[in-house]
Amino acid sequence: MPKLVKLYIKNVIIGFAIAAGFVAMLLWFNVMGLWGLISQSSDGVLAVFMLWFMNGIVFAGVQFAYVIMSMAQKDDGPRRGTPVVDRFTPVRVKAEAGSKASRQFRQIKPRR
Repeated sequence: MPKLVKLYIKNVIIGFAIAAGFVAMLLWFNVMGLWGLISQSSDGVLAVFMLWFMNGIVFAGVQFAYVIMSMAQKDDGPRRGTPVVDRFTPVRVKAEAGSKASRQFRQIKPRR
């Protein structure tokens, strides 16, 4: 089996294990009365399964993305680029009353 597939399966298992711990903590701490809802319902097992499965998909994706992104090579050089501008120098721009932009603005008429 290719290394990437092994890595993916391993991280999916880790993600679903984290999701199981997350759902267990949700039920243990009775967040928003979740334990009461699940224990009183006849479909409580299905609700717990769906909660675990959907969170497992999310956590597995995040786990795999984290591992892939952490595999990037570290650059030895500086983390910032060279500055393009050392300092800003103010420049005077003369504004004329009859400029081309103001003439074009006056020509635009609103639609009725």
